[in-house]
Amino acid sequence: MDDLACAFKERRATIGVVGLGYVGLPLALAALRAGFSVIGFDVNPERVARIGRGEPVIAHLDGEAMRAALATGRFSATGDMARLAEPDAILICVPTPLTRQREPDLSYVRATAADIARTLRRGQLVVLESTTWPGTTTEVLKPILEATGLRSGQDVFLAFSPEREDPGNAVHTLAGTPKVVGGDGDAARDLAVLLYGQIVARTVPVSSTATAEAVKLTENIFRAVNIALVNELKVVYDAMGIDVWEVIEAAATKPFGFMPFQPGPGLGGHCIPIDPFYLTWKAREFDVATRFVELAGEVNRAMPHYVVDRLALALDRRRGRTLHGAEILMVGIAYKRNVDDMRESPALKLTELLEARGARVAFHDPLIPEIPPTRAFPHLTGRRSVALTRGALEACDAALIVTDHDGIDYGAIVAHAPLVADTRNACARAGFTGATIFKC
Repeated sequence: MDDLACAFKERRATIGVVGLGYVGLPLALAALRAGFSVIGFDVNPERVARIGRGEPVIAHLDGEAMRAALATGRFSATGDMARLAEPDAILICVPTPLTRQREPDLSYVRATAADIARTLRRGQLVVLESTTWPGTTTEVLKPILEATGLRSGQDVFLAFSPEREDPGNAVHTLAGTPKVVGGDGDAARDLAVLLYGQIVARTVPVSSTATAEAVKLTENIFRAVNIALVNELKVVYDAMGIDVWEVIEAAATKPFGFMPFQPGPGLGGHCIPIDPFYLTWKAREFDVATRFVELAGEVNRAMPHYVVDRLALALDRRRGRTLHGAEILMVGIAYKRNVDDMRESPALKLTELLEARGARVAFHDPLIPEIPPTRAFPHLTGRRSVALTRGALEACDAALIVTDHDGIDYGAIVAHAPLVADTRNACARAGFTGATIFKC
């Protein structure tokens, strides 16, 4: 432990990051900037090769910083899991999705744990960052590692520190965001705090790995419930002829007791649509109901259906036609503004629902030239973005704004599309109004 602590303090330790996606790659670069040597591990050979060539794999990341890191010789990417013996600390940043039955899928965590166990040596710190249910670190990860004969807290050290990455957020960076840390014992917690203390501005130690796991779920459940609330208010206020965005903007002027959340066409991203159900699943073990969480999930999952119904209504009233045979141009398909991330994007469900009702759907997204493979919508893989031209806008029956990227010409959409269905209030925020705009 003392040797490892000195290596962290002096920043001469080697850090291994498993999973070079939207969480792992920014973390690897932050560790490099702090002065550590970093080995990145990923099972996707194409991603490893692109990173090794210094090519951008995530749009909002500083590609120049990655190329500079490669040039120092302190950073490398590999798919060779046998090299997991080399790092002094291994940070696990792999996906934790849901199954089609909405139950936790820890296959990536278990596979990574098995890879680590094959080369595990005394004096290594292993930290899980992937969001999961309280108890995963000690109930799933620990037994796999201890099957090697090495003991947590004596030979190796085990901790949990939830990722707090917000892709595309230039204000709250990884290094500037406090890092919650829980350990399997005081020694592991202190070592993890010491490591992250070199990388981020502030660490927040908690009493256990389960507490740290619960912190992450609580953060995302808070967001999921409040987004569900404003989505439900949108439905109610629409029926009353009230603009929910105007209501929220006015309510946000109250300097206390109110936090604005924005409605939308449904939840997206890897966290908010998924993480709350890790708690509902675990809560069943204790015979406890999670009614708020499950109700929020129902409301948010219903939003794509609501948007399609509103679009159908708008086409009927303003264009005198049905969805069947209609040409829909979907504007923006990323799960959030200004990122190239399609994970759990409501655009995928919207496309499926629209096409099930006979519409023909094309899309434009300046950050996503092609729909990548997804677990739930494999039939949409490979579809390509079309140019947002005057001709494309005039040829469609409706432009459906799903993701409000900054780089989109909303003036052209309002000027040339015969109907604009805006799920993000993007046109109004850009200063455009008109009879063709229908908020939904």
